[in-house]
This record gives sequence, C-alpha cells and structure tokens, in this order.
Amino acid sequence: MIVRQLRVGTMDNFSYLVVDERSREAMVVDSGWETGPVEKAASETGAKVKYVVATHEHFDHAATLDDLARACGAQVVAHEESPVRADVRVKDGSELAFGEARVRVMHTPGHTEDSVCLYDGGNVFTGDTLFVGTIGRFEASRAEDMYRSLYEVIMRLPGGTEMYPGHDYGSVPHRTLKEEGDANPYLGCKDLRSFISLFG
Repeated sequence: MIVRQLRVGTMDNFSYLVVDERSREAMVVDSGWETGPVEKAASETGAKVKYVVATHEHFDHAATLDDLARACGAQVVAHEESPVRADVRVKDGSELAFGEARVRVMHTPGHTEDSVCLYDGGNVFTGDTLFVGTIGRFEASRAEDMYRSLYEVIMRLPGGTEMYPGHDYGSVPHRTLKEEGDANPYLGCKDLRSFISLFG
C-alpha cells in the first residue's frame, strides 16, 4: 500500500491518497480545502481514484469532496448518518475495496456523530478523532462516545498500526498507535471518569 500524506488548506489539514500498488486503484481520505494537491499526487503515482471518503462532515474536510470526485471519476463515501452528500453510504464494519486492498470503516462518534476512521490492516486514518498528542474537540454530552471510540475501537487495533490524523497538530505528522498510546495524555486514563476529569 502506498500512502501519500498531503497538506491542504490553511488549517493544517491532511488529505491522504491511499493506493493499491498492483492495480493502482486508490482511495482518498478527505479532500479539505483544495483538490489540486490530491490530483497532482494521483497523477504522479498513476493512481485511479475509486473513492473519496469523508471522515466527518466538517467543511475543512468535506467542502471539495464533490469537486474531487468529479475530477477523478470517483464516488463520494460518507457514513450513513452524515449530512455530507454521498454516492455510497457506509456504517460500522463496512468494507471499501479498491484493487486488492480492503479498508474497514470504523464508526467513531465523539468529535461528530458521523465521524469514521478507516483501517487497512496496517494503517488507520483517524480524521479528527485522534491527533498526534491530542484528540478532537467534542461537546460534553459526547464524552462517553469519544471515550469509547478511542479506547474500545482505535486503541484495540495492533500497536504497530500507523496512525494518520486529519490535521498536522503534533510533533510528528504520524506515528504508531503504540507510540501514541505511550505519549498522548488522553489515552492514559483508567476509566471514563478519569477521562472526563481531564477536561475540568
């Protein structure tokens, strides 16, 4: 699998081009503010984009999904509860296939109700749920959802999984879940109560 991490826009966003090496079919994770960097990366790698996936509804991730899909001849993918216009609706456990690659959709509500992460067996794309060194913002009413998404979904993946966030907010652009678990204070809580206590 080829992963191209692409900085887009003015809010330190990342988009991702994920390419099956043999077939050159690909998936894009979020489109951010602009389509140019993704289109350029697809051209450079000889990739044929099949899916453009929204990790969640926020404009800095989803504003140009339709534009990118049209440019690449791809389908827009979003969670079944998302307000994002989509050609393909997915839910927890759905799989997206491109070439020989299989990517599992993991519903991870907390930052937004429609937040998803994408796991290909070696990499996880976490959108605004988990960043390097921190986590996404959430309303107090969603604390339990965020806790479960972090502890019962993402951090149950193998420690060697490479974590790719939706923004460049950390000391490094990506790292393994084991490294993240050791360094991120929001991942060191023994229970929901101690997690909530971090937010005053």
